[in-house]
Amino acid sequence: MTDTAAGKSPDQLFDLLPEWEGVDEDVFAAGGGAPQAKSPMRQALEWGAVIVGALIAALVIKTFLFQAFYIPSGSMEETLQIGDRVLVNKLSYQFGDIDRGDIVVFHKPESAGESDVDDFIKRVVGLPGETLRAIDGVVYIDGRPLAEPYLAEGIVTNQLTEITVPEGHVFVMGDNRTLSRDSRFFGPIPMDSIVGEAFVRLWPPGAFGGL
Repeated sequence: MTDTAAGKSPDQLFDLLPEWEGVDEDVFAAGGGAPQAKSPMRQALEWGAVIVGALIAALVIKTFLFQAFYIPSGSMEETLQIGDRVLVNKLSYQFGDIDRGDIVVFHKPESAGESDVDDFIKRVVGLPGETLRAIDGVVYIDGRPLAEPYLAEGIVTNQLTEITVPEGHVFVMGDNRTLSRDSRFFGPIPMDSIVGEAFVRLWPPGAFGGL
């Protein structure tokens, strides 16, 4: 502390800085004072940009990445119940193969006839080149019985005569074989008709989890 400032009160010290006196209020405001209120037009434009950006992001996600689907029937019970909502990964088969046991959403085949829905959800049972048939309620693939632990007790497979899955197709069935109209009725489906793999149940909250 200099001799000039020694023994001075804070107010007296402030008086030693005359260059602070008379600061123009407009300069103070422009130099970082209290923020100026945004005009209603600017606020509306900013909110509009946020909303448009969110809609575009949602559209990109739904189109290319993930999409939620509602389960309208009991064809996949007990695995999925009426009213469940599942999330489908649309990239699953862009980077990987379709496996037996996958639960897939696919576009309704033309041979399925009239339906209130555009997309079906079933389980992949047969792969390209495999021969399937049902014997005494059990699915056989290339002559070997298929273990299906996902089926509820008492569920059997009927109305499956011998069929060989063409290349580029898969054979799909619902887990509730008595209520499901599937490849036993409309035949194997083209792989390129598959939207993606259902991998998690979103709703109801108490049933949230992987499939």
